Amino acid sequence: MTDLSKRSLMKVAALTALTSAVLIGCGKKEEAAAPAAPAAAPAAAPAPKAEPLKIAFAYVGPVGDGGWTFAHDNGRKALEKEFGDKIVTSFVENVPESADAERVIRDLAGQGNKLVFGTTFGYMEPMLKIAPDFKDVKFEHATGYKTAENMRTYDSRTYEGAYMAGVIAGGMTKSNTLGVVASIPIPEVIRNINSFTLGAQSVNPKVKTKVVWVNGWFDPPKETEAATSLINGGADILFQNTDSSAVLQTAEKLGKRAFGWDSDMTAYGPKAHLGSAVINWAPYYIKATKDVLEGTWSTGGVWWGVKEGAIDMVSVAEDVPAELKAKVDAVRNGLKDGSFSIWKGPILGSDGKEVLAKDAVADDKFLGGIKFYVKGVEGKVPN
Repeated sequence: MTDLSKRSLMKVAALTALTSAVLIGCGKKEEAAAPAAPAAAPAAAPAPKAEPLKIAFAYVGPVGDGGWTFAHDNGRKALEKEFGDKIVTSFVENVPESADAERVIRDLAGQGNKLVFGTTFGYMEPMLKIAPDFKDVKFEHATGYKTAENMRTYDSRTYEGAYMAGVIAGGMTKSNTLGVVASIPIPEVIRNINSFTLGAQSVNPKVKTKVVWVNGWFDPPKETEAATSLINGGADILFQNTDSSAVLQTAEKLGKRAFGWDSDMTAYGPKAHLGSAVINWAPYYIKATKDVLEGTWSTGGVWWGVKEGAIDMVSVAEDVPAELKAKVDAVRNGLKDGSFSIWKGPILGSDGKEVLAKDAVADDKFLGGIKFYVKGVEGKVPN
């Protein structure tokens, strides 16, 4: 073999080796890099805390009246205790049943309150006028009968408390003459006067009832004057459908007996006090607030009594005979279980004509439209 041939073969071998090295290098699989650790997920932001439900109350009298408004404000305080920081409540007191009521209630709705309670009959028309302008607000009206899409009514069967007071009065009177200081001649008040009289007649058919109207809910001077007039006219036991403690205080001063109304008024006249017909608004206020919080609120009307724990006779005086206390207990139990009806015929009007036939039981429509006195109540119902 020539030198040229040898050199050619060596050149070919070198090229072959080089090519093999290149091919081996190109065919080598690269090792995969270790996967990077996943980035930590950002911490979830805490859910925003729900804004508390704002609730407002419009009161016709002062919270310290010892009666009607005091009872409503106790209900407001019970709400705060029940729901804690889920709600915020506020109130405006001494709101007259006039154009001022519309201004105040409209302002309460405009302040962001989503539940507004109007706590007297005279707020009904202003609230009806305001409700369409605040569709996202729920309006609740006490003692009325008109409703709207976002306004409903609520009331206590105060006539049940009035009847129990009458039972005690009928058994305790010595003159057989009872006196009532009345506020405004609407069915609610007339119904209470009549029920008080029916309760008294259930234990003492000789009883007669005198009435003096003061044409206002809270007017201590007028209430005092009316109470004095009734006592001078022979009444030895007084009942009231007004909001202050003036009637009981007058009875205490003049040596007669009387009842507390709406709240326990024992402290205002301990010697005169025979018992108090107390309204407990807390159960209803809790229900209404729960309805709004849970989105189940609906319009309509609610009328609760002894059965629902909304009205009762409390702090009955020690000198009331045991048999009278037992009679009150029987009435209370009968109202609770439905076995007793206060308005069951025969019942006669003050003119002697039958207003409820024998064994007939008045329904709520009848009770809501009472504009007459029953037999035993003197005088005529004012127009």
